[in-house]
Amino acid sequence: MNASVIKALKILDLFTDEEKELTLAEIARRSDLAKPTAYRLLSSLEVCGYLVKTKMSDQDIRYKLGLKLLELGNLVMERLELRNTALPHMKTLCSEIDEVVHLVIREGNEAVYIEKVESNQNIRLYTRIGKRSPLYVGSGPKLLFAHLPKTERRRLLDGLTMESLTPNTITDKEQLLKDLEKIRDQGFSTSHGEQDANTFGISFPIRDYTEQVIAALGVSGLAARFSHEKEADMLQKVKRAAQLISKELGFRPAR
Repeated sequence: MNASVIKALKILDLFTDEEKELTLAEIARRSDLAKPTAYRLLSSLEVCGYLVKTKMSDQDIRYKLGLKLLELGNLVMERLELRNTALPHMKTLCSEIDEVVHLVIREGNEAVYIEKVESNQNIRLYTRIGKRSPLYVGSGPKLLFAHLPKTERRRLLDGLTMESLTPNTITDKEQLLKDLEKIRDQGFSTSHGEQDANTFGISFPIRDYTEQVIAALGVSGLAARFSHEKEADMLQKVKRAAQLISKELGFRPAR
């Protein structure tokens, strides 16, 4: 545990609606820090954009919260909006196909499962909200990987250490690159036992008002339950659900 980081974060907690600006002396006193220590932490927070220094005079220097916190807050709000918008459509989709439905986003070089609707099947896949997965494994993570800008996709690919989770996990980078190009071309992603043996998954992109892919809507289940006819039906239903979510988030396809 990094004591300096904890002290810096506690400084941010000192700012309230009633006290939007504080002096070095006030911050040092309220955080029980020596002035040199408080100044060092304040300087770091200022460089990173979490605090802004306002100079009323040489004797009156104050600090207030910076716009970096607003940026982070907006990211959290966007995720909440995404989940709130997607969940009703996920529930409807699950009731139609009776397989687990996932909502997946990218965070760095990983995919994170941020929402889930469980099926009524007797034998289910074990998944959980908050689960993380490499971007090269599974229909949802691969779809997010495929829709990154080409240079970023190549950079992440070059830095990957690809490990086999099942016999079907793609571990060859050139093969993965071809798979990602195919996903972009066909507009959806599939997985045949890449994360868990004997499973099948389908994912479609969710876009926002900027037309960027911000999440993957996916369904998964045991491969034995996915006949060719069922797969074709699921493709249409998952695609429709993803389009409805995207529409509510402001996406308008080009005519």
